[in-house]
Amino acid sequence: MSSKLENLTRCLSEKFADDIVRLIDAAGEVTLEVRSENYLAVAESLRDDPDLAFEQLVDLTGVDYSAHALADSFSGRFAVVSHLLSIRHNVRLRLRTFAEDSDFPMVASLCVVWPSANWFEREAFDLFGVMFMGHPDLRRILTDYGFVGHPFRKDFPVSGFVEMRYDQDLGRVIYQPVSIEPRENTPRIVREDSYGDVGHG
Repeated sequence: MSSKLENLTRCLSEKFADDIVRLIDAAGEVTLEVRSENYLAVAESLRDDPDLAFEQLVDLTGVDYSAHALADSFSGRFAVVSHLLSIRHNVRLRLRTFAEDSDFPMVASLCVVWPSANWFEREAFDLFGVMFMGHPDLRRILTDYGFVGHPFRKDFPVSGFVEMRYDQDLGRVIYQPVSIEPRENTPRIVREDSYGDVGHG
Protein backbone atom coordinates (compact mmCIF):
# COMPACT_ATOMS: atom_id res chain seq x y z
CA MET A 1 0.00 0.00 0.00
CA SER A 2 1.33 3.45 -0.88
CA SER A 3 1.99 5.97 1.87
CA LYS A 4 -0.84 8.13 0.50
CA LEU A 5 -3.36 5.29 0.92
CA GLU A 6 -1.93 4.42 4.34
CA ASN A 7 -2.49 8.01 5.45
CA LEU A 8 -6.02 7.96 4.04
CA THR A 9 -6.86 4.68 5.79
CA ARG A 10 -5.48 5.94 9.09
CA CYS A 11 -7.35 9.25 8.78
CA LEU A 12 -10.64 7.48 7.99
CA SER A 13 -10.17 5.10 10.92
CA GLU A 14 -9.63 8.01 13.32
CA LYS A 15 -12.42 10.24 12.08
CA PHE A 16 -15.13 7.63 11.51
CA ALA A 17 -14.27 5.02 14.12
CA ASP A 18 -17.90 4.68 15.26
CA ASP A 19 -19.41 4.74 11.75
CA ILE A 20 -17.24 2.22 9.90
CA VAL A 21 -18.71 -1.16 9.01
CA ARG A 22 -15.73 -2.14 6.87
CA LEU A 23 -12.59 -0.37 5.71
CA ILE A 24 -11.14 -2.34 2.82
CA ASP A 25 -7.84 -1.86 1.03
CA ALA A 26 -7.72 -3.95 -2.14
CA ALA A 27 -6.06 -3.55 -5.53
CA GLY A 28 -4.69 -0.13 -4.65
CA GLU A 29 -8.10 1.29 -3.71
CA VAL A 30 -9.75 2.06 -0.39
CA THR A 31 -13.43 1.29 0.24
CA LEU A 32 -15.21 2.84 3.22
CA GLU A 33 -18.46 1.06 4.09
CA VAL A 34 -20.84 2.78 6.50
CA ARG A 35 -24.34 2.09 7.82
CA SER A 36 -27.12 3.72 5.82
CA GLU A 37 -28.22 5.91 8.75
CA ASN A 38 -24.72 7.49 8.82
CA TYR A 39 -24.28 7.68 5.04
CA LEU A 40 -25.23 11.35 4.52
CA ALA A 41 -23.34 12.65 7.57
CA VAL A 42 -20.20 10.74 6.58
CA ALA A 43 -20.46 12.08 3.02
CA GLU A 44 -20.67 15.65 4.32
CA SER A 45 -17.60 15.09 6.52
CA LEU A 46 -15.68 13.56 3.63
CA ARG A 47 -16.34 16.73 1.64
CA ASP A 48 -15.87 19.34 4.38
CA ASP A 49 -13.02 17.96 6.50
CA PRO A 50 -9.79 19.63 5.26
CA ASP A 51 -7.79 16.44 5.96
CA LEU A 52 -10.02 14.58 3.50
CA ALA A 53 -11.50 17.22 1.15
CA PHE A 54 -13.32 14.93 -1.28
CA GLU A 55 -14.64 17.79 -3.38
CA GLN A 56 -15.85 15.72 -6.29
CA LEU A 57 -18.28 12.85 -6.76
CA VAL A 58 -16.99 11.06 -9.85
CA ASP A 59 -19.58 8.29 -10.06
CA LEU A 60 -22.43 6.67 -8.15
CA THR A 61 -24.19 3.42 -8.89
CA GLY A 62 -26.38 0.76 -7.39
CA VAL A 63 -25.28 -2.85 -6.88
CA ASP A 64 -27.46 -5.94 -6.54
CA TYR A 65 -25.45 -8.53 -4.62
CA SER A 66 -28.37 -10.98 -4.77
CA ALA A 67 -27.27 -14.43 -3.54
CA HIS A 68 -23.80 -13.09 -2.65
CA ALA A 69 -25.40 -11.08 0.14
CA LEU A 70 -25.86 -14.31 2.10
CA ALA A 71 -22.78 -16.17 0.89
CA ASP A 72 -20.21 -13.42 1.55
CA SER A 73 -21.64 -11.87 4.74
CA PHE A 74 -22.61 -8.61 3.06
CA SER A 75 -24.90 -6.28 4.96
CA GLY A 76 -27.79 -6.70 2.52
CA ARG A 77 -28.79 -7.22 -1.09
CA PHE A 78 -28.75 -3.67 -2.48
CA ALA A 79 -25.87 -1.24 -2.05
CA VAL A 80 -25.06 2.23 -3.31
CA VAL A 81 -21.43 2.80 -4.23
CA SER A 82 -19.95 6.27 -4.73
CA HIS A 83 -16.52 7.06 -6.15
CA LEU A 84 -14.99 10.22 -4.71
CA LEU A 85 -11.98 12.32 -5.67
CA SER A 86 -9.97 14.69 -3.53
CA ILE A 87 -8.25 17.10 -5.90
CA ARG A 88 -6.44 18.76 -3.00
CA HIS A 89 -4.86 15.50 -1.81
CA ASN A 90 -4.87 13.67 -5.17
CA VAL A 91 -6.54 10.56 -3.75
CA ARG A 92 -9.67 8.53 -4.51
CA LEU A 93 -12.12 6.76 -2.24
CA ARG A 94 -15.01 4.37 -2.71
CA LEU A 95 -17.92 4.96 -0.31
CA ARG A 96 -20.45 2.14 0.06
CA THR A 97 -23.65 1.70 2.03
CA PHE A 98 -26.31 -1.00 2.03
CA ALA A 99 -30.05 -0.38 2.07
CA GLU A 100 -31.55 -1.89 5.19
CA ASP A 101 -34.69 -3.21 3.47
CA SER A 102 -34.14 -5.40 0.40
CA ASP A 103 -37.85 -5.33 -0.47
CA PHE A 104 -37.89 -1.52 -0.62
CA PRO A 105 -34.25 -0.35 -0.79
CA MET A 106 -33.80 3.24 0.36
CA VAL A 107 -30.81 5.42 1.27
CA ALA A 108 -30.28 9.16 1.66
CA SER A 109 -29.64 11.27 -1.43
CA LEU A 110 -26.21 12.87 -1.78
CA CYS A 111 -27.50 15.70 -4.01
CA VAL A 112 -27.16 18.20 -1.15
CA VAL A 113 -23.49 17.23 -0.75
CA TRP A 114 -22.48 16.80 -4.40
CA PRO A 115 -25.06 18.10 -6.94
CA SER A 116 -23.56 15.78 -9.57
CA ALA A 117 -25.25 12.90 -7.71
CA ASN A 118 -28.60 13.94 -9.20
CA TRP A 119 -28.52 12.00 -12.47
CA PHE A 120 -26.42 9.15 -11.05
CA GLU A 121 -29.07 8.56 -8.38
CA ARG A 122 -31.83 8.69 -10.97
CA GLU A 123 -29.97 6.02 -12.93
CA ALA A 124 -29.57 3.82 -9.82
CA PHE A 125 -33.28 4.26 -9.10
CA ASP A 126 -34.26 3.40 -12.67
CA LEU A 127 -32.01 0.36 -13.12
CA PHE A 128 -31.84 -1.07 -9.56
CA GLY A 129 -34.96 0.34 -7.88
CA VAL A 130 -33.05 2.08 -5.08
CA MET A 131 -35.00 5.01 -3.61
CA PHE A 132 -33.08 8.13 -2.56
CA MET A 133 -34.63 10.12 0.31
CA GLY A 134 -34.38 13.87 -0.31
CA HIS A 135 -33.70 13.64 -4.05
CA PRO A 136 -35.22 16.70 -5.76
CA ASP A 137 -36.57 14.90 -8.85
CA LEU A 138 -36.38 11.11 -8.58
CA ARG A 139 -37.81 9.64 -11.78
CA ARG A 140 -36.69 7.28 -14.50
CA ILE A 141 -33.88 8.44 -16.75
CA LEU A 142 -33.05 5.56 -19.13
CA THR A 143 -36.24 3.51 -19.42
CA ASP A 144 -39.71 4.63 -20.43
CA TYR A 145 -42.03 6.08 -17.76
CA GLY A 146 -44.37 3.10 -18.14
CA PHE A 147 -41.55 0.55 -17.86
CA VAL A 148 -42.24 -2.30 -15.42
CA GLY A 149 -39.42 -3.34 -13.09
CA HIS A 150 -35.74 -2.48 -12.80
CA PRO A 151 -33.60 -4.14 -15.49
CA PHE A 152 -30.27 -4.37 -13.61
CA ARG A 153 -31.71 -6.41 -10.77
CA LYS A 154 -30.42 -9.98 -10.83
CA ASP A 155 -33.96 -11.40 -10.79
CA PHE A 156 -35.15 -9.33 -13.77
CA PRO A 157 -35.88 -11.66 -16.73
CA VAL A 158 -33.46 -11.39 -19.65
CA SER A 159 -36.31 -10.82 -22.12
CA GLY A 160 -38.18 -8.40 -19.83
CA PHE A 161 -41.87 -8.40 -18.96
CA VAL A 162 -43.37 -6.47 -21.88
CA GLU A 163 -42.32 -5.35 -25.34
CA MET A 164 -43.32 -2.25 -27.23
CA ARG A 165 -43.94 -1.78 -30.92
CA TYR A 166 -45.49 0.76 -33.23
CA ASP A 167 -49.04 -0.20 -34.24
CA GLN A 168 -49.76 1.06 -37.76
CA ASP A 169 -53.54 0.84 -37.36
CA LEU A 170 -53.61 2.73 -34.03
CA GLY A 171 -50.90 5.14 -35.11
CA ARG A 172 -49.04 4.89 -31.79
CA VAL A 173 -46.66 2.79 -29.75
CA ILE A 174 -48.32 -0.03 -27.80
CA TYR A 175 -47.17 -2.41 -25.08
CA GLN A 176 -47.83 -6.14 -25.22
CA PRO A 177 -46.58 -9.31 -23.51
CA VAL A 178 -43.14 -10.47 -24.62
CA SER A 179 -43.43 -12.66 -27.72
CA ILE A 180 -39.79 -13.83 -27.84
CA GLU A 181 -39.34 -17.52 -27.14
CA PRO A 182 -36.50 -18.23 -24.69
CA ARG A 183 -33.55 -19.82 -26.46
CA GLU A 184 -30.03 -20.92 -25.74
CA ASN A 185 -27.35 -19.10 -27.73
CA THR A 186 -24.39 -21.36 -28.39
CA PRO A 187 -21.62 -19.99 -30.60
CA ARG A 188 -21.10 -21.94 -33.79
CA ILE A 189 -17.47 -22.82 -34.38
CA VAL A 190 -16.43 -23.37 -37.99
CA ARG A 191 -13.03 -24.92 -38.62
CA GLU A 192 -11.29 -26.26 -41.68
CA ASP A 193 -11.23 -30.05 -42.04
CA SER A 194 -7.48 -30.07 -41.56
CA TYR A 195 -7.59 -28.00 -38.32
CA GLY A 196 -5.15 -29.42 -35.77
CA ASP A 197 -3.18 -31.55 -38.24
CA VAL A 198 0.58 -31.49 -37.71
CA GLY A 199 2.26 -29.25 -40.23
CA HIS A 200 -0.91 -27.35 -41.05
CA GLY A 201 -0.03 -23.68 -41.50
